[in-house]
Amino acid sequence: MVRFAARGFLLIFLAVFAPRGFAQTSAPHVEPASHRAAHASPIAPLAQQLFGAIPVSTRSEEARKSLELAWDKYENAMYQSSANLARQAAKKDPHSALSYAMVAFAARRGMPDASALAKAKTLLPRATPDERLLVRWMTDIQDHNLLPAIASMNDLLKRYPRDKHVLYITGEWLFLQQDDDRARTLLETALQVDPDFPAALNRLGYLYLDSSIPDPAKAIASLKRYAEVAPASPNPQDSLGEVLREAGDDQESLEHYRAALQIDPAYISSQYGLGNTRTLMGDFAGAREEYDRAIPMAQNLLDELYVKYLRTLVYFWERQPAEGRKALAALAKEAADKKEPNSQVQVGMAQAMLAADPESELEQLKALASFLEKPLAGMNESDRGIARAAVLRERARVEAQRGASREADQTIAELRALAGASRDQVIRGYFESACGYVLLARGDFANAADELAADPHSPLALEHLAVVEEKLGNVSAAEAARTGLKYHRSSEAEWFLATHNNLTNTN
Repeated sequence: MVRFAARGFLLIFLAVFAPRGFAQTSAPHVEPASHRAAHASPIAPLAQQLFGAIPVSTRSEEARKSLELAWDKYENAMYQSSANLARQAAKKDPHSALSYAMVAFAARRGMPDASALAKAKTLLPRATPDERLLVRWMTDIQDHNLLPAIASMNDLLKRYPRDKHVLYITGEWLFLQQDDDRARTLLETALQVDPDFPAALNRLGYLYLDSSIPDPAKAIASLKRYAEVAPASPNPQDSLGEVLREAGDDQESLEHYRAALQIDPAYISSQYGLGNTRTLMGDFAGAREEYDRAIPMAQNLLDELYVKYLRTLVYFWERQPAEGRKALAALAKEAADKKEPNSQVQVGMAQAMLAADPESELEQLKALASFLEKPLAGMNESDRGIARAAVLRERARVEAQRGASREADQTIAELRALAGASRDQVIRGYFESACGYVLLARGDFANAADELAADPHSPLALEHLAVVEEKLGNVSAAEAARTGLKYHRSSEAEWFLATHNNLTNTN
């Protein structure tokens, strides 16, 4: 077996939330934040507290208010607005480490801000003790320093076990790390604190559909409640549009995307969401029209290139792969000319996965690996690490399928080293599914199934898993894998390949 020994070794914090019947030792006493602030720190009490709970170093009430607004925008998936508000907080107090940390933390979901990240670390000594925990966590996850980041996260959760904002922001990160069970625990705890907490209702809507046992009815119910408690925000309608599309209800998906655009006509994710749904419906001309409307809405280069990438994929859906490859090559050149590394990787992976033959794909993957070998301006280290792992996983899959056993083993060794060094749960999942591809090619179906199941967010891994389970005679397990694949329905390259790639002749 090549599986990592224990997934949960990173996340000690769950003891705080564990049922009492399973506790092995008595839990440490944690005072409510309102009683703790007066004596938790050796420094004199500060007037400013984030959300009335976390002592912050800034003496500026305006800076603190801007920070709270930035946090609120982040929770509601308005990342660019969040970063802009955090920049306002930094202008009001140039010595606030948390303001710069929030800029970088929000910007990482779009165009990374390396200068804000560096400034946050420089100003860290000025922060309060609890503020330092938050800043360290926000900066370490971007630098891919995951063990110290997790230590800070655990300490934050011990300090603020019932603070819905801390519960959400850490739960969301675990969701992005594909640690669904622990993310769900934190987000459901946040809902216990505030049953109408919009951010938790939103994220849980995705989790309920993306879990190992998808529950589309529960996902949609959570998002409809989100829309009820946040009727003035376009994001609930946007989320419903996305989840309904993933669940296969295209007409309702379109209706909710349109509803989001009625609230905010410039809400770009709903505009290109219309294009994604129309692509899956086979309305290719309509999809292109929706994408063409979205491109001028882009407020940054990353969004603009992403919409162009989605538009380019329409060629493959309408069975014009040669035109699609030409369009991807042109877009790759545009991303390179404009020095946007995140788009270069995204387009490059699509070029590889949708290449005309395995040799062309491997050539593209090797070029991507070389591009990602060193840090890149404009790309976070955490994103670079995950991208490197994605390239290696795909190389292992292709090499295994074409019978290049020695090359596949070398790729697995590279990916094992990367996974061991990073401690990133997403990268570990990529390593395990890559091992699954190799084991499948060698006819070791039982172990292949175990490894492929470790990467449940990958459409290709799920499709291969379904094939393996069928070979083993595990009909219910094969059906479960196909159900998981069904609820990852998207217009992007990997889902297209998983649903248009004939795996029935796999050994």
